[in-house]
Amino acid sequence: MNMERLATNFAGIKMATPVMGASGTFGFGIEYSDFLDLDKVGAIISKGITPLPRAGNEGVRIAETPAGMLNCIGLENPGIDVFLRDILPKVKKDAPNTAFIANFSGSSVEDYGIMAEKLDVDGVDGVEVNISCPNVKEGGIVFGTDPKAAAAVTQAVKAHTKKPVIVKLSPNVTDITEMAKAVEAAGADALALINTLTGMVIDINSWKPLLGNVTGGLSGPAVKPVAVRMVYQVANAVNIPIMGLGGIATAEDAIEFLLAGASTVAVGAENFIHPDAVVRIAEGLDAYLDKRGLNHISELVGQVKIG
Repeated sequence: MNMERLATNFAGIKMATPVMGASGTFGFGIEYSDFLDLDKVGAIISKGITPLPRAGNEGVRIAETPAGMLNCIGLENPGIDVFLRDILPKVKKDAPNTAFIANFSGSSVEDYGIMAEKLDVDGVDGVEVNISCPNVKEGGIVFGTDPKAAAAVTQAVKAHTKKPVIVKLSPNVTDITEMAKAVEAAGADALALINTLTGMVIDINSWKPLLGNVTGGLSGPAVKPVAVRMVYQVANAVNIPIMGLGGIATAEDAIEFLLAGASTVAVGAENFIHPDAVVRIAEGLDAYLDKRGLNHISELVGQVKIG
């Protein structure tokens, strides 16, 4: 694999390749060290970190669906203090050359500011802000569905960190470009899209929802066309770089996102099926560049031909 032509700088974060392990599916990265060479992973994006430890939702938390899966894990994690004390040092010991992006969320604007400040440490190369969470101080409205709330979170994070700030957008909105423009204006350095689509499965024998949380987030190949469309729309609406994700299982999938306007991609549910997917897809991108006679992966970005 020709690492030189895959090397990527994403909003100031230097990566060996443009292919990352998506939050919530790649653990803290070190869980995959037996299956792939972490030096060939563009970046590790941590599972979601919250101010306090969370046990997650009760009941069934994962359901397989045609061409995808639903999950309602509920942000199970050990909390920010345990992450900083016990997990981050181990990550940097086991994967010292791999970029590390910390994904985090909160339940108030103040939470996001506090989390950003705590994560402004050596070993964290950037932060990914999960705004698909309810604002408990504003009656439960989801930050990611209200432009003003999303902008307020972005401003709070930017005010408390020197790290590149990537805001992860929810697809559960009427106009994704409105959200993208709002967080860009608030200072976001980059965007990640899409987060999961809200879905539901009903057990026809019990007549009850299969998931303990009733609804869950849909991911996997089923969401890819929606994600590619949203990346294309946002790429034509903002001037900051985009990380594309949603149903990427092959190099061909990743190429679609790049052509649509993403400059990096993240692999999610496919990691559960093939734990070496991140490296395998990067190798496929390299082979595609060779086949097309291209010198660098950036030559694909935003090159979709319309009309």
